[in-house]
Amino acid sequence: MKERPILFSAPMVRAILAGTKTQTRRICKPAEAQGLSYVVDCQDGTWGNEEGDMPVFSCPYGRAGDRLWVRETFARIDGQTRPWIETDYRATYTHGDRLGDRLGINKRWTPSIHMPRHASRINLEVTGVRVERLQDISEADAKAEGVQMPDGTPTPPEFWSYRQEFGRLWEEINGASSWEANPWVWVIEVRRA
Repeated sequence: MKERPILFSAPMVRAILAGTKTQTRRICKPAEAQGLSYVVDCQDGTWGNEEGDMPVFSCPYGRAGDRLWVRETFARIDGQTRPWIETDYRATYTHGDRLGDRLGINKRWTPSIHMPRHASRINLEVTGVRVERLQDISEADAKAEGVQMPDGTPTPPEFWSYRQEFGRLWEEINGASSWEANPWVWVIEVRRA
């Protein structure tokens, strides 16, 4: 079993904590770089193409049984006599929880990429990995990505879907037209460890 870090935004951290996010999709750089028209699971934790004319590649997030530790935006809380006595997490922090808030001291948030292992509060176990085209996501898988109906919508409109909301979120994170590009993605299935 190996352990690797993985970054998540605040809304996705909240979805993990709520138990609604059990999948994540990340661009499969080897398949994209090779311009593959199809990807084959070699059944040994690696992927490639049927012709075997390119090196096989493996998922940088691990395979079933491996663990991921979540990196998220955080703030280090130092004590008067000791450094780093606690950690606040932006995804779930409520302003006013700390004395510094009441004194008007601005919290110094640190980007998720800089979170050290010891500050992580969420561990995930990889339960499955596959490669697919982004737009092959099903409605059930889009729901497993942790997306929700936009705030203020009393009931799902007839035209709303988890898949459509996931496409909107994907473009928000990856840029305009990134959904239409339909890249190869790693589909990493996880559960809280």
